[in-house]
Amino acid sequence: MLSALCSPAVQAQTPPHSRLDDIISRGTLRACTTGDYKPYSFLRSDGGFEGIDIDLTEALAKSLNVKVEYVKTTWSNLMNDFVAKCDIAVGGVSPTLERQKRAFFTQPYMVDGKTPIVRCADASRYTTVAAIDQPGVRVIVNPGGTNEKFAKQYFSHASVTVYPDNVTIFKQIAEGKADVMVTDASETLLQQKLNPGLCSVHPDQPFQYGEKAYLLPQGDVVFQEYVDQWLHLARATGDYQKVFDKWLK
Repeated sequence: MLSALCSPAVQAQTPPHSRLDDIISRGTLRACTTGDYKPYSFLRSDGGFEGIDIDLTEALAKSLNVKVEYVKTTWSNLMNDFVAKCDIAVGGVSPTLERQKRAFFTQPYMVDGKTPIVRCADASRYTTVAAIDQPGVRVIVNPGGTNEKFAKQYFSHASVTVYPDNVTIFKQIAEGKADVMVTDASETLLQQKLNPGLCSVHPDQPFQYGEKAYLLPQGDVVFQEYVDQWLHLARATGDYQKVFDKWLK
């Protein structure tokens, strides 16, 4: 009987080491974010970040009794910076199978999808991918993320310009230097408010299905379960909705 109790099958197992332990021990949550994607993450002129995912990251850190240390990155370098420097990546990140090869994702906190934003006078002109993908149509896109991937996949006849600044890119359309940008519907809804004369085209019926979630270290189920549970409770209690309404209503 004693030997059975001491067998490996019934002995208490040591829980696996998790990034969760490191975060609590060091007292900081290192969050990668681009700071160029309203309403999720935006780097202000004073050096601080703001947006939906910034507010939520601060709430996550508070639940752990730690501070947030933001790491500025770009969409092109997001995965490399995340793996090398961060515990979580936030700021309107779309789950993709390519990213999944190097990281875990949380449960999605928003369903989204790609839709056009154009000058309002052209709103009825650019309602389909085929209508946009025509010679003479000037598509503009920011580099390194799912917007550029979408443009390269679907726009082989239109003129596609990769514009490096995702903060001022919408002014290029307003000023007549480009015709269309296809990006996440949530971003188009905000940008049409910030840029009078621009209109989101059928944001309730995007071209394809998409989600928003947070990147977490690959293989760390303990940390993933914690963040998923925190996110679940934030949505169930209405805390998430309050943040969402603050930025998008």
